Amino acid sequence: MTLSILAVLILVWFVLVLFFTPRIDYRVSTPLRPDSDQFLHVIQASCQASLHYQNRVEILTDGTQFYPAMRDAILTATSSINLEAYIFQPGQAADMLIDAMIARAREGVTVRLVLDAIGSANMRGKPVERLHDAGCNVQFYQRLRWYRLHRINNRTHRELLIVDGRVAFAGGAGVADWWYVPIGKEPAWRDTMARIEGPVVTALQGVFAENWLECGGEIITSPGDWPRLEPAGATEAMLVKSSPSDRATTSRVFFQMLIDGSVSSVDISTPYLLPDRALRQSLVKAARRGVVVRVIVPGVVTDQRLVRLTSRRLYGELLEGGVRIHEYRPAMTHVKALMVDRLWAVIGTTNIDNRSFEHNDEVNVAFRDRDVTACLNRDFQSDLAASDEITLDAWRERSRVEKALGLVSWILERQQ
Repeated sequence: MTLSILAVLILVWFVLVLFFTPRIDYRVSTPLRPDSDQFLHVIQASCQASLHYQNRVEILTDGTQFYPAMRDAILTATSSINLEAYIFQPGQAADMLIDAMIARAREGVTVRLVLDAIGSANMRGKPVERLHDAGCNVQFYQRLRWYRLHRINNRTHRELLIVDGRVAFAGGAGVADWWYVPIGKEPAWRDTMARIEGPVVTALQGVFAENWLECGGEIITSPGDWPRLEPAGATEAMLVKSSPSDRATTSRVFFQMLIDGSVSSVDISTPYLLPDRALRQSLVKAARRGVVVRVIVPGVVTDQRLVRLTSRRLYGELLEGGVRIHEYRPAMTHVKALMVDRLWAVIGTTNIDNRSFEHNDEVNVAFRDRDVTACLNRDFQSDLAASDEITLDAWRERSRVEKALGLVSWILERQQ
């Protein structure tokens, strides 16, 4: 009987921790214009991040662009290849990168992979054996162990590739065929990655080194991983990483400050729109002071139907407040981008949901650069043209079934 009571108590504790962790009501004491020197000063101090100058950035639209670019960078490696991924699934895209990594490993290049134990569970077996046989080192992040149950919600959601410590790829896409080719009747997913050269690559290498250390205990100090980086372009870039070790995560602070300080425009692309109360209020306040706030989310083509229903339950408050919501038609859109005032652009792995802000290890790169922001905005405008705008009247007329499912799926607001 005592053991039964103890088991029930443990189960109750686990559910409470998993689903009902108190949220933080974020707010800024004084909104700062994102184009001001004061904003830059405060954001660097608050996020413990530095603005890196003279980088080169290339925006890569969709898997047919970014996977070949990643393969080509891997094939040039002379020292090291470091990859971290939440999703790495066997298939054509994976084989393209694995074959390139194996080829370089056999020439003496150090190859390291950190793969999430849940998101990349299908990699166990032959794909990992191929990598191991070629001398590559593969580590799985947060394997399921009884003594780690309290951290089961902490996944590495980061998607990173760093070659020779000089070239980095960052953005929202993992490695799977659904980003690369049509799967059955479903078209390939829409997504964005960036190819980056310059001083900010060292900071991205440091992010990889963080979870590599946690997985295997090795501190990466090899000179080939940490070259001195010369100026590569004219773009200013800042690393914005997050980890649940500090619940007031850097990415959440960064998003809040940008939106609260916005003057003219806030454009968001996100596959999962589940903003907490503070972020919903921030978006509405921005719209009501005259900022054009637009959001692109998946339409009926989505990989998470229940999450979409939960998200649509929240549309009313945003639409009433003047936020414009558009649902993408052609395919699943997995783009994660925030553009503010045509000056700042943030891309990476953070979704507009609680899981990204509080539970996952995430990585984003923020660019203070009008050219990069303009490039991302061109893609945003193209996506907008392929989307349906949701009006308040149309939202109110959604089916009774959708309304009912939205009410019972509210718990996902804390987990997604």
